[in-house]
Amino acid sequence: MPHIIAMGGGGFSMEPDNLALDRYVIAQTEQTYPKVCFLSQASGESQDYIIRFYKAFNELNCQASHLSLFQPHTADLETFLLSQNVIYVGGGNTKSMLALWREWNLPAILRQAYEQGIVLAGISAGSICWFEQGLTDSIPGKLTALPCLGMLAGSCTPHYDGEAQRRPSFQKLVASGEIMSGYAFDDGAAGHFVDGKLEACVSSRPNAKGYHVDLQDSQAVETVLDTRYLG
Repeated sequence: MPHIIAMGGGGFSMEPDNLALDRYVIAQTEQTYPKVCFLSQASGESQDYIIRFYKAFNELNCQASHLSLFQPHTADLETFLLSQNVIYVGGGNTKSMLALWREWNLPAILRQAYEQGIVLAGISAGSICWFEQGLTDSIPGKLTALPCLGMLAGSCTPHYDGEAQRRPSFQKLVASGEIMSGYAFDDGAAGHFVDGKLEACVSSRPNAKGYHVDLQDSQAVETVLDTRYLG
């Protein structure tokens, strides 16, 4: 079954001493030694970010790797990515990441991976990229709606409780129709989508939650999702 795990925040990059969300991601593979590939284009392929990924996922007993698009180790990106059990996308500038991905045909490869049951996961940019739209700070100034890959219906925002303008901006844009109704995840919360539908909401922090924000009578209506704490 196709799996996408969209994290609002947390994971190895924000909680290096609390890998509960990352453990949840790799548990979906049902592999004892899963192959996990990191895509760090949103951060400009930050070397520090990549090193922290290897540290965390080696600790989690995974076959960790990363794919660079500035210094790719292979011309056959498709075969490499489709050999993975998990493709994990890091945070950063979503707009720039998607533009680079398109030049390398990654959207089509990632859709193949999705259809083959490879677990797709990520934090921040790596969570909103899977939806039709994401709320992004990629462009300096106010938060804006960004067209994304469209594997999941609707919109998404990360950092719902972690950045002061996230909640009011998302609700304002939903109410005005500038962004589709969709999901919001606190730092430490993640939505697990199976075959395009939300299967579970989990968290690495006791108070972290997921939400759905709908447009009703020209207003944004927020519904708290049942969220399972992994601690």
